[in-house]
Parts: sequence; structure tokens; C-alpha cells
Amino acid sequence: MRSAAAKNSYMNIFTGGSKMKIVKNLFNAVKCIEMPRFEDPRGSFTKNFADKLFRELGIILEIREMFYSVSGKNVIRGMHFQDPPAEHAKYVHVLHGAVLDVVLDLRKDSASYGNSEGIILSAENHRSLFIPAGFAHGFLSLQDHTIMQYSVSSEHSPDHDDGILWNSFAYDWGIDDPLLSKRDKELQKFSEFESPF
Repeated sequence: MRSAAAKNSYMNIFTGGSKMKIVKNLFNAVKCIEMPRFEDPRGSFTKNFADKLFRELGIILEIREMFYSVSGKNVIRGMHFQDPPAEHAKYVHVLHGAVLDVVLDLRKDSASYGNSEGIILSAENHRSLFIPAGFAHGFLSLQDHTIMQYSVSSEHSPDHDDGILWNSFAYDWGIDDPLLSKRDKELQKFSEFESPF
């Protein structure tokens, strides 16, 4: 039988005793969340989603799909989004490795339209990003075998799948020749983009 101290430590992460917290707001919409992590001599245990805790932070996310990618160092995936009416909010976190995660504001009526910002997400800093609809999202993998998990609020729709060319907007990725998919190399430039948001 567990001791009271062990039981309290173990239950802390399930009951929200170690709270999720927003550590940074990007464009008053994108939330960088620090996820509670329990550590002991065996390793660690991280709660990466809890509907109740999200709602306490003012975040409503109804997950329709979850998937993950595995990327080598210097891979860029992005900048992706889905057009209305299949737009979605996205919640991302790194299970292994590290990324420079980048968001681009596509909301026409936003004072920050066309602005971008990046933030480091890693398995070590156990931070995640909630990205509402109206933003393009992508990342640069900083380590080999980086695993990024995505949870999205709508199903993938090939007819609404869209994106912006990674180097066509004002952001310094710190790399000149990343590894890209054929699809991502052929995405439209931001200067040619007409936002549906």
C-alpha cells in the first residue's frame, strides 16, 4: 500500500494540484502552456491535456483528431492551416526532442495580421501551444527524431488544406536550407495570399 506522501504526490498531477499555467500569450490568442510534470527516480509523467484545466485557463478545445510526426534535425513542417468551413484550433506539444514552433497571424481584422512569432517547445521544458483558427503553424526541428503531437478540433479535409511558404513572411528561422516536403516547397507566398479568416 502506498504511503500517504507517495499517494498525495501521485494524485497531485491527476487532480490538478500541479496546475497547468499559461506562461506566454502570443497575439492575445495563441497560448503557451506549461504542463504539469511529476518526476521520481523512474523518470517523469506529464499531463498534456485536461479539459477541466483548459477551461479554467479560458481555452475550449474539442478534439476531433490526434496525430504525430517524427522529424530529423533541420526539417521544417509548415506553415499549415485549414480554410473555413473546415478551420480548426490546434494544440501541439513535443514528446521527444525540440522544435522552434512558429505561428503566423492570418486574421484580416487583427492588428497583428501578417506578424509571426516563434517559441521553443521541447520534451524538457514540457511546454505546449494552443493555436486557435486563423493562424498558420509550422516548426523547425532542432534535434533528430523529434516527435511532435498534434490535437485538432476538426477532421483533416484535403479540400480545405492550405499553407504559406515558410520563407515568404518576415521571420528569421535561423536556417537557409531546411529539409522540406515537396508540398511545403510549393506553398503560396504570403504576398499572394488572400485570407479567408
